[in-house]
Amino acid sequence: MFKYYGKFAPYLFLLPAAIVLVIFFFIPFFQTFALSFLDYSKDIYNPAFIGIDNYIKLFNNPVFYKVMWNTFIYLFVAVPVLAILPLFLAILINQKIKGVTLYKILIYLPVIVSIVVAAIAFKWLYADQGILNYIVNSLGFESIGWLTDPKYALYSVIIVTIWKGIGYYMIIYLAALMSVPKELYEACEIDGANFLTKHLTVTVPHIMPTIALVTTISAISAMKVFAEIYVMTKGGPLNSSKTIVYYIYERAFENLDLGFASAMAVVLLVIVMVFSLINILCFERNKYQI
Repeated sequence: MFKYYGKFAPYLFLLPAAIVLVIFFFIPFFQTFALSFLDYSKDIYNPAFIGIDNYIKLFNNPVFYKVMWNTFIYLFVAVPVLAILPLFLAILINQKIKGVTLYKILIYLPVIVSIVVAAIAFKWLYADQGILNYIVNSLGFESIGWLTDPKYALYSVIIVTIWKGIGYYMIIYLAALMSVPKELYEACEIDGANFLTKHLTVTVPHIMPTIALVTTISAISAMKVFAEIYVMTKGGPLNSSKTIVYYIYERAFENLDLGFASAMAVVLLVIVMVFSLINILCFERNKYQI
């Protein structure tokens, strides 16, 4: 049937995805962009047009810089771990070892656990009288306020994100490792390369596009983290674990300041786009050269 449509056939295949993008991305984005120029603080049913005042207020708000700093800490701590550790595990599991299927299941198991359930479980572990503090006390140290001390709260939540994502990214790497020709490994072994050198010279260059994909996905996920913070800390104590997405939720649905929250959402989108462009320039520049 598609022969009658000629050159338009590829666009027909792309049409369903394009419709989904328009409905769930472009329309909400333009609505959010329009809301960012309105003031809902006085009357939520009849907002007033205030131009770029929300953006001016945003960039003069010290809490915004605090939550952005927390978001970047989340990004620069979680992403390297989620890009490197799953690759290491995938390489180990890709070897011929006994019980490899069991190892895959155990590592992937956190992925299928609800993030809310995982956050609640870790909240119990982090409690003042929880298992972690019991171990700390057994070693002769004082209890640590994992979720109540501003020094530890954000990093405690980051651990949950890492624990939840390792198995997911490991499976992505395992799929990529299947495409690496075994002849290259055999050539390295003939040349006397050890385990580390073999994978640095063969595996990493060959799956670099996958590494770029994992880095991009984990970076975007780190910048929009919400459920862990909502369940475990509510952004506290003293905004020490509050990230940009949680702050958007707080201003929009708790304070009903929809215009200010929409301005933050637009700024967040710009930041995510910048990180995506950096990824393309750093990892996939040659792919897009004309």
